[in-house]
Amino acid sequence: MTKTLTIADPSTLNSSSLLLRGIRWETYHALVKDLEPEPSKRLTYDQGVLEIMVPLPPHEQYKSRLGRIVEVTTEEAAIEIASLGSTTWNREDLSKGLEPDECYYIQNESQIRGQSKIDLTIAPPPDLAIEIDITRKSLDRLPIYAAFGVPEVWRFDGQELHIYSLTNGEYCLQETSRVLPLLNRSDILRFLVSSNTQGETSWIREFRRWVRLKLEMMANS
Repeated sequence: MTKTLTIADPSTLNSSSLLLRGIRWETYHALVKDLEPEPSKRLTYDQGVLEIMVPLPPHEQYKSRLGRIVEVTTEEAAIEIASLGSTTWNREDLSKGLEPDECYYIQNESQIRGQSKIDLTIAPPPDLAIEIDITRKSLDRLPIYAAFGVPEVWRFDGQELHIYSLTNGEYCLQETSRVLPLLNRSDILRFLVSSNTQGETSWIREFRRWVRLKLEMMANS
């Protein structure tokens, strides 16, 4: 029986994304391989529904800034991490797949160190994923992260930052990161806002000074 390929209601789409229904896993998997030379294309797959997104400049700017916040924090706190960027994560048994904007192994870094291929049916998922949703996505990605067991997701929509922590298979909003307890939602958001009025080098130096001061205060408390 031939499956019908349909395009989602145009009212749910925007200029940077396309939503398709009736897509087989094999088709999705082939597209992942075909689009490897074009990392600007992001694919999200959930049980036959495929979203193809092309990130716009604001998306990439905030993705980079949140990534630098994670990397500076772990560097100053001497925490080993594995930065896997927009690696494609998928599981055929769940019929789900996506590419985060950024992702990191932190608590489980030692378990995947040196591995060139990570099988999520065997290895733990990334400890932290970052999602920039300035351009509204049509496909909800949180249930996919939950199915994979990703402990924490940061989601920034251009105005608000949300920290989601996985508890009993569902995400709950948190004020403080569980994977990086040094950081809370209001501090991260404050630095994201200030990044719009400073040069990137000056901004990250200011954030680094703040992290060092906070670590010093914690050590002396």
